[in-house]
Amino acid sequence: MISVIIAAHDEEAVLGACLDAIDRQTAIDRVQVVVSANGCTDDTVGVARRRGAIVIDRAEAGKAAALNAADDVATGFPRVYLDADIIVPPDGLSRLTAALRDGTLAAVPRRILETGGSSLLVKAYCAINERLPAFRDGLYGRGLVVLSAEGRARFDRFPEMIADDLFLDGQFDGAEKREVADVRVVVQAPRSTRALYRRLVRVRRGNAELRTAAARGAVGATVRGSDRWAWLRDVVGPRPWLAPAAVPYVALTAAAAAGALRTGRGDWGRDQTTRAHGAVVRARTAP
Repeated sequence: MISVIIAAHDEEAVLGACLDAIDRQTAIDRVQVVVSANGCTDDTVGVARRRGAIVIDRAEAGKAAALNAADDVATGFPRVYLDADIIVPPDGLSRLTAALRDGTLAAVPRRILETGGSSLLVKAYCAINERLPAFRDGLYGRGLVVLSAEGRARFDRFPEMIADDLFLDGQFDGAEKREVADVRVVVQAPRSTRALYRRLVRVRRGNAELRTAAARGAVGATVRGSDRWAWLRDVVGPRPWLAPAAVPYVALTAAAAAGALRTGRGDWGRDQTTRAHGAVVRARTAP
């Protein structure tokens, strides 16, 4: 039996489509779905219960605590960590779990950034970001990570930090994690430049916090460093026609780095612009 864990904070607008997609999975005998609602003020809990999920209703918002609470309840493996706004293609879970063999302990789908309806600056940023090599060999940025039982045994609890996907990435070396390229999930880009900036600030702050904790031994993870020149060396260099897009990419990256230094700790960074428009984008699979 596969266990799917969804930490959900005010996800009424998108959770139903996410759970319906899990219900449509093929070549999977049994799927246990645990929705760990945390600090919700909408009908997230009702949406989950009406679709038969196991529901944890926590009063306090916080993704790490929500994930840990769900892990305490989940009983199946492989273990799937899924964001509430991700639509898994019908054969997605079977293909991802099948990839957990020959030493592979963690598997992720390929990410497709959906920028329809986004501002021109967001589209330019994404034109660079979606081609970064880190999104081919990392476990982050997809909203979906599948771990084998052996992989999940690498750590005890999720640390009380924002960067849960970077934490997972740091549990495995390159030979132990794999992108399954023929499983594709669509990740909705922020619609406004301001929303993108706020997301980048949150990511920078969370990543820095995790790296600091790992350096002092407070977190058991080998956290990869930031490759500041990958955009030029691996993206724009081989594709010089993307040079105009690099200008807003570099500007937004620098602004977010500065913003992360002066911004206090906040929530776990759900982008409101995609939820406000009900923007659930159907996942696509490779032909």
